[in-house]
Amino acid sequence: MRIDFFFNVEHRLHYACRVVRKARAGGKSVLAYARDADRLARFDTALWTFSALDFLPHVYADSPLAGSTPVVLSLTPGGAARDVLLNLDDEAPPEFDRWFAGFERVVEVVSRDDGDRVAARGRVKRYRTAGLVPTLHDVAGE
Repeated sequence: MRIDFFFNVEHRLHYACRVVRKARAGGKSVLAYARDADRLARFDTALWTFSALDFLPHVYADSPLAGSTPVVLSLTPGGAARDVLLNLDDEAPPEFDRWFAGFERVVEVVSRDDGDRVAARGRVKRYRTAGLVPTLHDVAGE
């Protein structure tokens, strides 16, 4: 399992849409996780509107179609296994070290906002303390 942090992004949710698009282009399934219902709703809207040329089929985890839809949005950790976990939460998910093992890759997106950066540093520290080795990617200017 690999953990990648993409930091210095202009807009967190828009960049997260790019992550989903790239994962889908590679045939990967995605679970987008956040405990904040408003943030997940904004991400849901962003997936529909960020590109006129891309269709990224997605549903919430409680949808009857979740098992057959490649992108699932979830307010709680767990659920059906996916290839990629996109953590949109400000904190590390509960029992992340056990949960992350079910994914090929975990992706974290960090904007230039000071609060977002501080929260991301906390997640990096927690992951490292648990013996995980996140890779940091500075995407400023992309």
